[in-house]
Amino acid sequence: MAERLLGIETSCDETSAAVLRIEGGRPVLESLVILSQDVHRVFGGVVPELASREHLRTIGPVTDRALAEAGVELGQLDGLAVTAGPGLVGALLVGLMYAKGLSFGLGKPYLGVHHLEGHLFAPTLEDLELAPPFVALLVSGGHTLLLDVEGWGRYRLLGQTLDDAAGEAFDKVGTLLGLEYPAGAEIERLAREGKPGRFRLPRSMLHTLDQAGDQRFAFSFSGLKTAVLRAVKASTDVARDRPDLARDFQDAVIEVLVEKTARATEELGRTVAVLGGGVACNRALADALRERLQGIARVAVASPRLNTDNAAMIAAAGAWRLARGERSGMDLEPFDSGPLPGMVLG
Repeated sequence: MAERLLGIETSCDETSAAVLRIEGGRPVLESLVILSQDVHRVFGGVVPELASREHLRTIGPVTDRALAEAGVELGQLDGLAVTAGPGLVGALLVGLMYAKGLSFGLGKPYLGVHHLEGHLFAPTLEDLELAPPFVALLVSGGHTLLLDVEGWGRYRLLGQTLDDAAGEAFDKVGTLLGLEYPAGAEIERLAREGKPGRFRLPRSMLHTLDQAGDQRFAFSFSGLKTAVLRAVKASTDVARDRPDLARDFQDAVIEVLVEKTARATEELGRTVAVLGGGVACNRALADALRERLQGIARVAVASPRLNTDNAAMIAAAGAWRLARGERSGMDLEPFDSGPLPGMVLG
């Protein structure tokens, strides 16, 4: 079992490294460095080629700083964990090749980690009592999944988005409202100033909860995005209406996410619900889920720094799998999509 791991994350536009120590079977985070790439703001979204170049330029200094902050030298590491996917293949390749080089040079094992499994493990870095079984909602710029986590490495897919991910919808609506990328935090801020109910926006696929079939827990946000577009076009003063539009859009997304997660938690008899991914940084979402599940289940949410793409969560997931004897070979390639290891359909 690896006692001290270096984690590396380069799946999109954050270059991150972390040092994690396993003590008494529990993770202890010794350092975490996250470097965000601001260059993409100019283009209103992540440019894959630029992301890869920035990772290549910064992966060494970011790793060096993580080691320095932990007071650890490379020779003191027992293993490495690196994001293998899903993500931008060019960006992933930078981190994966860097980890392979360190693994070969140090003679230490390494493991390619599924990015979404990292998000599942993120709350364990702060919530030492968290353990399966639980229901998990993973919401980010690229993914929206509802899972029944029967055990670590045993994931049952209950539902996922049929089109836009929740975080993607936030960014696209932000563009419609004239906000800079990424727009999630700004929409949340505007929503606090907005009056609810001015715009009748759809609660997409909420009705499927009361229907039989495999789409009960599925999500869709493209229709909601179109409804916001129509409201913007019909507005005579977008600047005036922006807070109210942000509020009604956010309320629509949250209602669907919360109700489907709560219903799954109730029906499965789970006493814990985990909220993870970049959109989990939205306090209104976390508060709404806690309120809906009050007296039914506790809600575990990592702090914002651990919900964004980061190497600490990759190290946590990697530590669990390395402890089971899993290893990755030098032939491992990055992947842009793919299911969680151990996932089955609900």
